[in-house]
Amino acid sequence: MTFYDWIRQRNLSKSQITVILTGFYIFFALTANIAATKVTYFGSLIMDAGIIYCLTFTWRDLIHKQLGKSVALTTIWVAGIANLLAALYFQGVVLLPAETEWAAAGGQVAWEFLFSIQIRIVIGSVIAMIIAELCDTWTYQLWTQGPGKDKPQFLRVFVSNAVSIPIDSIIFPIIAFGGILSMDVIWQMFLANIFIKALFTVAAFWMIYLVPEKPLYTRKD
Repeated sequence: MTFYDWIRQRNLSKSQITVILTGFYIFFALTANIAATKVTYFGSLIMDAGIIYCLTFTWRDLIHKQLGKSVALTTIWVAGIANLLAALYFQGVVLLPAETEWAAAGGQVAWEFLFSIQIRIVIGSVIAMIIAELCDTWTYQLWTQGPGKDKPQFLRVFVSNAVSIPIDSIIFPIIAFGGILSMDVIWQMFLANIFIKALFTVAAFWMIYLVPEKPLYTRKD
């Protein structure tokens, strides 16, 4: 039994498929923005810990393939707005009075540090995400309707990601960490992000085959 057959047997509606695909996209984006508050290493290269964000590029392709360009574009904008609203909410939480014992244990200081920097990370991420993912969407659309129309499907992932990954990797660290980290460190983050995201693309390109050209859903409702 194929993955497609298994999904079809679940008798899912189009609405359910939409919630599943777009829900995971928003989860990847939101989780990555919180994890990105930590700066870490990959070998000798410096990078943020929001590595899970790499999955959004291929997952966007799945949404585009199954639900169309308009749903993919809507998902990008909704994810950006959701991340921004979450960051603003966290800023409000920072301002709430801290319970004394929790504050004495370092909770308030840690929260202020993480989520004061997080607003910059979210702003950088939202700007980078919208620009890079829109480029990814249009590249995917042009490729599938033009030179890549009859080419293997995995090339859709490689071609669209080849455009969007460098764009995202340079915009995000400059906005999120400019003035906090040196330009040498930001340059290392740029290189590390391209390398990691390229590895994720190679490791996850097969996911495009999880979603066939024909609908996964069995009902329109």
